[in-house]
Amino acid sequence: KKELKNKVLPAMINWMEERKYPFTFNTQTTVSLSDDEELMRMMVQAGFVAVFVGIETPNEESLAECGKLQNKNRDLIACVKKIQKFGLAVNGGFIIGFDNDTPAIFERMIEFIQKSGIVSAMVGLLNAPRGTKLYQRLIRENRLLKESTGNNTDLSINFIPKMDYKVLIGGYKRVLNTIYSPKCYYERVLMLLKNMKPFKKKRYQFHLYYLTALLKSIWQLGIIGKGRIYYWKIFLWTLFRRPQLFPTAIIYAVYGFHFRKIYKNY
Repeated sequence: KKELKNKVLPAMINWMEERKYPFTFNTQTTVSLSDDEELMRMMVQAGFVAVFVGIETPNEESLAECGKLQNKNRDLIACVKKIQKFGLAVNGGFIIGFDNDTPAIFERMIEFIQKSGIVSAMVGLLNAPRGTKLYQRLIRENRLLKESTGNNTDLSINFIPKMDYKVLIGGYKRVLNTIYSPKCYYERVLMLLKNMKPFKKKRYQFHLYYLTALLKSIWQLGIIGKGRIYYWKIFLWTLFRRPQLFPTAIIYAVYGFHFRKIYKNY
């Protein structure tokens, strides 16, 4: 981290400022990023706009089960909101299907995602890839069924879960259908936009394809889309209240269209 602050990020900041921020960066980190305000400021100055964080689950027992100790004994929602406030959107990874998960996890997962303002919430089913500690434990417990497909969103699970299988799959589908419904999705977008402090660049680079994308979003999401009332709500709110975040609002609106296409059969 010392080299990152003293060498890497200062060099990136200088390079980006000299070239008037021609693009942006995303990276993966842990929720402990929220503890380092200086690092977050420097990342935003260097052009980082989003980070992927493995939240995994709001269930403390399940966090212990998967060894995600850095997420335990924390107010995870407060940590996420602090990162957002510094100008970094948080894309979250979540898992359902731990041994310690009960049917209550589905509502808890929905509630956590909605309250956190994590717009891109990637929720998958627990699977056990070959070579992992989980894989070896499941072999010992005679619970392994097959090899993992490598896709934790295809409704497959390669071991016998502690929770009833039909309850698990049905609850998982409900989580996805809820969080990516237009109402819930746009609520998170608006929450993020209200909480996020945009970095003030000296100059924006405009490209014609930005305008093309905007017009396509207006047609697809604002005119023929079923959730158009929610699209126009964030469109107008951002345009008049936080115009610097207007491109971010449109980008997330388009992301939502993509997510709903993926999950429409769930």
